[in-house]
Amino acid sequence: MEQTAYGLRISTPLAFDQAVAHVTDALKAEGFGVLTTIDMQAKLKEKLDRDFRKYVILGACNPPLAHRALEAELEVGLLLPCNVIVYERTASDTVIGAMAPLSALGIVGDNKELQEVATEADARLRRALAAIEGADVG
Repeated sequence: MEQTAYGLRISTPLAFDQAVAHVTDALKAEGFGVLTTIDMQAKLKEKLDRDFRKYVILGACNPPLAHRALEAELEVGLLLPCNVIVYERTASDTVIGAMAPLSALGIVGDNKELQEVATEADARLRRALAAIEGADVG
């Protein structure tokens, strides 16, 4: 698993549609539901008549964590839900990335309760990605 300035990322040999299904299942296993799915390929074609690779943005939410975060810092809703991206590099190489809650927290400032929520969300997202990374996809 790679960590970028604001996200976590893995590559998988899964085909795009399989990767989307696997990440949805892995998120569910960690208590996240997918509230929104934005198909960027379709939207860019529809709005700009531009071709683009297969790329979706999943808005993932863990309701207990979201509630705790909102109780700790009402404006944190600007950073919710946790975005997860899936995009195709080739037919057998798909990238899955998730926002890094601890990095995003840097925007908010010093809030101990929110830090605890971000730490838990980060651990859950890492486990979801690790489950896909370690899965037998053959």
